[in-house]
Amino acid sequence: MVTTRAGLGLEAPEVLVEVHLSNGLPGLTLVGLPETAVRESRERVRSALLNAGFDFPTTRRITVNLAPADLPKEGGRFDLPIALGILVASEQIPVSALEGLECLGELALDGRLRSINGALPVALATQKAGRRLLLPGSNANEAALAGDLAVLPAEHLGQVVAHLLGHDVIPPHRLAIPALPDSTSEDLADVRGQYQARRALEVAAAGGHNLLFAGPPGTGKTMLASRLPGILPPLSHEEALEVAAIRSVCGLGLLERWGERPFRSPHHTASGVALVGGGSKPRPGEISLAHQGVLFLDELPQFDRSVLEVMREPLESGRIHIARASHQRCFPANFQLVAAMNPCPCGHLGDPRQDCVCTQTQIQRYQSRLSGPLLDRIDLQVEVPALPADQLTAPTTGESSAVVRERVLAARQRQQARGALNARLPGRELEAVCALGSDERLWLADVLTRLKLSARAYHRVLRVALTLADLADESRPTRAHLMEAIGYRQLDRLRGISAASKTQESI
Repeated sequence: MVTTRAGLGLEAPEVLVEVHLSNGLPGLTLVGLPETAVRESRERVRSALLNAGFDFPTTRRITVNLAPADLPKEGGRFDLPIALGILVASEQIPVSALEGLECLGELALDGRLRSINGALPVALATQKAGRRLLLPGSNANEAALAGDLAVLPAEHLGQVVAHLLGHDVIPPHRLAIPALPDSTSEDLADVRGQYQARRALEVAAAGGHNLLFAGPPGTGKTMLASRLPGILPPLSHEEALEVAAIRSVCGLGLLERWGERPFRSPHHTASGVALVGGGSKPRPGEISLAHQGVLFLDELPQFDRSVLEVMREPLESGRIHIARASHQRCFPANFQLVAAMNPCPCGHLGDPRQDCVCTQTQIQRYQSRLSGPLLDRIDLQVEVPALPADQLTAPTTGESSAVVRERVLAARQRQQARGALNARLPGRELEAVCALGSDERLWLADVLTRLKLSARAYHRVLRVALTLADLADESRPTRAHLMEAIGYRQLDRLRGISAASKTQESI
């Protein structure tokens, strides 16, 4: 019996490979819910064993059971365990050599071991089980990120058998885990002007808030968004492992991006499955690849509306549940949404450099692509106006990302004492911490009524105001903080301005 692991999203459940040799019609039968790639392992295993110089019991009936039987088995990762199971059953290696060992890997026809996807989740599960892990050498660095785990890398089936027989022992693979980076090349000091947008970016980083930039083309919206990871706190080791595990399942490189906050920017033609994950065999989507980082959606209204709507639940819960007829998966999706949009189809509504040529109907149709429930989940909605020429040509005098991040870290320390970032603080705790006075409540109620904001938007305003208080090192939000928080919901005002301006033009 050989121990290995399946790959089900970010999980790696244990699988036992049982092999039985019996008299009867020669052949190899695989049972235990194998899919096509697993069933094809019969030919790969047979050729690998023969080409590596081992005996294949061609005159016996071979039954291979992958237990548990109700767990779907996918991919070529079971080739090596099946081959070792046949060698044990045919008494070419002792069963005792496999005690305390888990193994996996795809076999080439000549016996070489090929890499697999999802090695890191397997390594983490093996470490938790207290066993050693034998896998292809190309996956060794990835598995070694799990830390205190004996990783045995092999390049060929013959090398694996030699190790199990004690002839040529494979030494455990050691990897100096890279240090977590403390800075990025995208510095906020490169941004000229746009002081309100820079302030909004700092608030978003401090409280974990979602952010929308609206403004004409070429005003720096994408540039600002790309600076957000640089002012976020560095990832902890546990968070870095979470990010790396998702990249591992998706077959992406790990070490070159180790410890970096993800920044994902899918094109506006992306489908719903590409964005949130799914498929007949559910896989993580862009929102999971942005876990613990930033998801940037440029040209937000150009995304299909149904694609945007599927993000509503993950934005609230920080995870995505995908259900299919035979599969159910849950992927983490704790990301910050940063989006950018033009104010109208031509992009020049309110732009002093160029007149808008859109009709009121076109503007309304364009802006209505964003539903109210989605906008309610975006705490900060900020205009990014075109800069005058003197600001564009002036030397940069803005603060660097390092300076801003110090304030962000201080604000987050206050939130950690409460147990959650302000963007995730439960409603009852939020109102208790804010402790608004009667005058502030009456004033805020009047503002919410005039702006026609929802109950969710009310809590979003409170969350932003609390973050502003944390940045100012104050115990509770004041009216000034509430006014600034409401001022960040500028998309509502932008819509009102567009309607008024077009009405005035028609008159």
